[in-house]
Amino acid sequence: MKDSDGKITVRAYGTAKQFDRGASLGEIARQFQEYEQYPILLARTGSRLRELGRSLRDDSDVTFLTMRDKAGHDTYARSLVLMMLKAFTNVIRGEEEIHIWVRFAVSQGLFCTFSGEQMQLSQELLDQVKAEMGRLVDMKIPFEKRSVSTSYARKLFQKSRMYDKAKLFRYRITSRTNVYSFAGYTDYNYGYMVKDSSYLRIFDLRLYKDGFVLMMPTMQEPDRLPEFSPVEKLFEVQNDSRRWGEMMHIDTVGDLNDLVAQGKTKELILAQEAYQEKRIAEIAQMIADQPGKRLVMVAGPSSSSKTTFSHRLSIQLSVHGLTPHPVPMDDYFKNREDTPRDEKGNYDFECLEAIDVDLFNKDMTGLLEGEDVQLPSFNFKTGQREYKGDHLQLGDRDILVIEGIHGLDDRLTVSLPKESMFRIYISALTQLNIDEHNRIPTTDGRLIRRIIRDQRTRGTSAKNTIAMWDSVRRGEENYIFPFQESADVMFNSALIYELAVLKIYAEPMLFAVGEDDPEYTEAKRLLKFLDYFLPIPADDIPKNSLVREFIGGGTFLA
Repeated sequence: MKDSDGKITVRAYGTAKQFDRGASLGEIARQFQEYEQYPILLARTGSRLRELGRSLRDDSDVTFLTMRDKAGHDTYARSLVLMMLKAFTNVIRGEEEIHIWVRFAVSQGLFCTFSGEQMQLSQELLDQVKAEMGRLVDMKIPFEKRSVSTSYARKLFQKSRMYDKAKLFRYRITSRTNVYSFAGYTDYNYGYMVKDSSYLRIFDLRLYKDGFVLMMPTMQEPDRLPEFSPVEKLFEVQNDSRRWGEMMHIDTVGDLNDLVAQGKTKELILAQEAYQEKRIAEIAQMIADQPGKRLVMVAGPSSSSKTTFSHRLSIQLSVHGLTPHPVPMDDYFKNREDTPRDEKGNYDFECLEAIDVDLFNKDMTGLLEGEDVQLPSFNFKTGQREYKGDHLQLGDRDILVIEGIHGLDDRLTVSLPKESMFRIYISALTQLNIDEHNRIPTTDGRLIRRIIRDQRTRGTSAKNTIAMWDSVRRGEENYIFPFQESADVMFNSALIYELAVLKIYAEPMLFAVGEDDPEYTEAKRLLKFLDYFLPIPADDIPKNSLVREFIGGGTFLA
């Protein structure tokens, strides 16, 4: 209830405080800042995220977010990009047209590219921009949001030479759009912003490869910059995909939507599938050229298409006269009652200890020594390992293709000869941008893939998949990403067209998440994201496509 004297009650951290009706969340956050170690960047009231510039007129329960929260960290990163873009325009004065693209994450930062008519990228230029960013921070400049008509936004960005944003808005159905202005620089941003530039004190700009990295703090350590330590192999895979997209003239969602509107998606699908098949064939050739390789370890994070990739690789290995045998690592899960639990008491299926490592090493050693081995099968419904008479004995041309999240971890293969292994890291590294300044995080693509697959194959709702995603991500950070660079080769399983296909399947599932559910905020964010895409029906997608692992109808999986 509203108090008669114009006061409202705000409850947070188990404490209630009174404020004037209409007080901003920024004012309110200052009174609760003592409960947080790091600056408050964002707030949640009910099921909605709100920026600190918004006002409250009613009694409310409020949750405040900092850099330790994903939404808070994303807000910091998004705001930092906008401030950086403004700093570039201040440093490079005059009429020269420059273009800065925010490409993908690298070493806890964002890899960006720069192009100008005459100006060349250098560390000297980046140092000038960094100094200008520091000046803007000290000025405490607000990030101002305003709602404009979508047609006006399109004309505005066309005039500002932000052609990709103008193209994006051509396919927006909504009549109005939010844009942000910062010190006279106007941009469109997918998500929320901090209140003002004084929140953005920790950053760096570092020259790297053919671009630069905008460095920022991590969620784990919000008060310092991490060490710059890029994963070189992963970077090259992402960069190769980026260049392929440029060659196909599909850099952004607007470019993809153009093809959909023109009825040219079949050609794109076939070209993308051919590109991936070519890469899989190259990997098979690498393995065949090394006769001593008997164990092909395929590892990667959740929803990377490890299973379908393993089957397609096996077919290519067959072309070289080898006899491949796909082995799912999941069949070596411990019985449910023996599975470790996490700090919340839930089964931790992501940790290495959930795998019966001793049995795996025993069976693989036996196979390498020519023994007849009965392989297990894991029943996910009963949570028990079963034996169904599946025997295997390797001949001279036989090769094992083993897929699972721990395939690069030496602790898994502790008893196996290293010289017999060929290691592959696979992940869905989305190469498409929303526009030049708004990238698509690879985790969003994988989460959407998993939502669709889990509901189709396991009856798991989108709500439950979203609820366990943080635990999945923690497992990836602990058990997969640290071993990426040990791979002999990396493969990008993302398809440039796939989000337009997944949209058709994911939207009904996400709409089923209720407003009162804790997962509603994330479901709504994903729905807003998918709204950028024109849909592509699955009719022209080959039966052996990696995306069939999620939408069904595939050659290898039902």
